[in-house]
Amino acid sequence: MRRALLAGAALLCGSAHAAAGPNAPDMGKLLATGGVAQLEGAGGGGLTPWALITGYGSGASWGANAHATTVRTQDYALHTYGIAVGITDRVELSFARQEFSGSLAPLDHLKIKQDIAGVKLRVLGDAVYEQDSGLPQIAVGALVKKNKGVGGLGALGVTSVTQLGARDDGGIDFYVAATKIDLAHSLLWNGTVRFTKANQMGLLGFGGDRGNRLKPQFEASLAWLINRKWVAGVEYRMKPRNLGVDNEKDAYDAFVAWFPNKNLSLTAAYAVLGDITVFNPTNQRGLYLSAQAGF
Repeated sequence: MRRALLAGAALLCGSAHAAAGPNAPDMGKLLATGGVAQLEGAGGGGLTPWALITGYGSGASWGANAHATTVRTQDYALHTYGIAVGITDRVELSFARQEFSGSLAPLDHLKIKQDIAGVKLRVLGDAVYEQDSGLPQIAVGALVKKNKGVGGLGALGVTSVTQLGARDDGGIDFYVAATKIDLAHSLLWNGTVRFTKANQMGLLGFGGDRGNRLKPQFEASLAWLINRKWVAGVEYRMKPRNLGVDNEKDAYDAFVAWFPNKNLSLTAAYAVLGDITVFNPTNQRGLYLSAQAGF
């Protein structure tokens, strides 16, 4: 999956480069309008994908970036790293690897990895240049997820998320996102509806004893553009509740992002992720840090 995604990105980027001429990538978009790297690799906020296309390539160009993100709560850590490509400000391709680990018994040796390939298509509107229109920018997307198994629980005979009650170790999230940037009031808002059966983003598999169908989940972001280089905001993300062993709760955060230039962004947030499995029934909360570099 990863090789196929990268090959497709290379082919599409090559086509976009040829169309845009020798000066591509042109970095023609406004600073911060590509968003930051979302936890699953898509361009957007930390918790939810936006309708914005990643990178700074204009409609005649392309852009790309790499990111690394870490979230640490009382009992767990999540590390995500990946790449994303935006083509003609209309198509986005991404790949991310998530690595989840535990630090408190009985899950102090827990290790879970997940690969996520993403695609996003802008279908309507322009969040930046259509300031006189009430219509937001709208995009549709999909995140193809494959859980790589459970490590550290061999003594309990658990090596797969299906042994924890999940129906499958792979699945696809489908989403529709709407984003509007109001430059007159320095505000950005986003609403996303995700159709998913992923447990904890897929880290605990897909479906379970409480449900095994795609469920619509609402996600939202509101950001204040403090100035050209600083953005602060809040996010909220609903999550399905498919597993009896996981009292999954909705997640939310408050974040601040710094864009010193078009090649780098740094994001810090305080995130509340809710319970993660009945073995550590504590409301998990902690610091989110992310760095993204690209063009």
